[in-house]
Amino acid sequence: MNIVLLLVALSVVAALAFYAGSLLFKLRIQQQLRNQKTQQRVDNILQSIQTIAKTLEQQQCNLSEGCIRLFHLLEALPIKNKPDFSQKFVGLYSLYDQIKDLPTHEARKSQTKKETKQQDLQREELEAQLETQILNDVSVLKTFTI
Repeated sequence: MNIVLLLVALSVVAALAFYAGSLLFKLRIQQQLRNQKTQQRVDNILQSIQTIAKTLEQQQCNLSEGCIRLFHLLEALPIKNKPDFSQKFVGLYSLYDQIKDLPTHEARKSQTKKETKQQDLQREELEAQLETQILNDVSVLKTFTI
């Protein structure tokens, strides 16, 4: 009788061990897949950052639009121990910080032409003040990697 109970107990332990092993294997596969997807996202974001930086350097888009896009891409990078990009790209972050509250899209369309013109002048003045610093940031970002 004791031998039968021992065999049943060993069978249960073996089955549970096999089940635990299969769960660990599935977990490892899920982690590898998640890491792969995260790396693909990082690669896509880095490519976008480099493309926008080159576009800014070639003056194919205005500094404000480029800075807004670059700011959001840098902040969206899914990396651990993310560096303080505001210290690394001071010009870009300074312009973003000063223009982030300006109305866009429908809010911009709903305001008067005088308000829009005044905000455009303010934005262009900020761009002119920070242009050299932003272009220095852009020269680093066009080859930016993690």
